[in-house]
Amino acid sequence: MTAPAVEPATASAMSPGVRPVVLEAGPCRLSALIAQPQGTPRATVVAVHGGGMRAGYFDGQAHPDVSLLALGAALGYTVVAVDRPGYGLSASQLPYGQDLSEQSALLGTALAHLAGRYPTGAGVFLVAHSFGGKLALTYAAAQDGRDGLEAGAPPLLGMDVSGCGRDYAVDTGDLRDPHRHGHWKRNWGALRFYPPNTFRDAAALVAPMPVRERAEAAHWPASFAAAAARVPVPVRLTFAERELWWRHSEEDLAELAGLFTASPFVTVDRQPEAGHNISLGWAARAYHLRALAFLEECLARAGAPA
Repeated sequence: MTAPAVEPATASAMSPGVRPVVLEAGPCRLSALIAQPQGTPRATVVAVHGGGMRAGYFDGQAHPDVSLLALGAALGYTVVAVDRPGYGLSASQLPYGQDLSEQSALLGTALAHLAGRYPTGAGVFLVAHSFGGKLALTYAAAQDGRDGLEAGAPPLLGMDVSGCGRDYAVDTGDLRDPHRHGHWKRNWGALRFYPPNTFRDAAALVAPMPVRERAEAAHWPASFAAAAARVPVPVRLTFAERELWWRHSEEDLAELAGLFTASPFVTVDRQPEAGHNISLGWAARAYHLRALAFLEECLARAGAPA
């Protein structure tokens, strides 16, 4: 079998204070972006991108208000956006990608390396989008007893997952074809949701979705329920007002929240005037502030010093 062609990592602009770093993850090296605050961080936000995107999704350049990395650092957090296994620096080593359990293991190793290099404050809070939300939930599920987790990985405080539900609003056959008609609208929604030049700048953020994770997507509804029942930390689920990939009626959302039986508290929210790619739109700052406010709730519950 011939390996698929791998798109080389594309250099893109970064916000002031944001710089590239490399995280060691066992046999792989993961590219990432980091922004640090002045002084010791209150906590570390680890941002996990979705399918077909890169870490730069969380450092959008179309408008200064869009970047999670810049905002988080200004508010006292270290923010690290990681290229998931199969993207960025690891794409040539993992041309087919990895399944979620394999990605989860590498993420834990990368976070242990991160904690060995930089102060992480009270722990890690995950902000994850779309397929990245699947990885975040899989990683968090392994926290029940921390079985099999990398030694030295910082404690997980909680998470905000956007653009990721349980039941698809599309036929699962559509998930296997990246060129299927309608995908652009499902990913972006209305043009008015985004600053000018968003789509020009986004060209540097997109990457091929590895075939293994694309194939795994169809099995997610069952995987979601199994993972949710094991997540032991606070969870916030965010859905864009115009989310088109997932079912998110009031009944759907109530059922989703009820699946997190091990979590101390779960909240579900909607982000007005937003499409699936929330963190690149005009709503990005409002969404990021809400996610960080949830992190503050997690810190308060954990008794972290102000």
